[in-house]
Amino acid sequence: MTNGPSHLSLQDRESDFVERLTALRDPQARFAWAVEQARLRNPLPNALRQETFRVQGCLVRLWFVPEIRDGRCWFQTDSDAATLRAFSGILCDLASGLPPEDLVDWRPEFLERLGLLRQLADNRRATIGRVAGLIRGFAAAHIPAGEAS
Repeated sequence: MTNGPSHLSLQDRESDFVERLTALRDPQARFAWAVEQARLRNPLPNALRQETFRVQGCLVRLWFVPEIRDGRCWFQTDSDAATLRAFSGILCDLASGLPPEDLVDWRPEFLERLGLLRQLADNRRATIGRVAGLIRGFAAAHIPAGEAS
């Protein structure tokens, strides 16, 4: 999956993603699609596979690299586990290119509604929640002065 067009809102990106996946009626098929997308992702460059970018509390290695460019948030992720690579990648793709104020309250509950997270172990599900929290936290820290709510 690639980043959505930068002109689309987070809600539009999420709706497009949900629509694409609901075309696959079976939750197992949705899960398989997500994992296959992870296999197609470019790996994170070795220079970014640093302890600094490791997501804490994860039993396998998961890297999360946030960046702010031209007032917009950009995220990269990678993991040794295909499922974490898939779902953290989906979150990063949907959130990348958006202004921070669009992300501070984002709760990507669509993953649960689509039945995708139910197939993960509790610790992996919690890790995906942690990645969503990292996105929100990074965004909150980068809202321009005077625009915070």
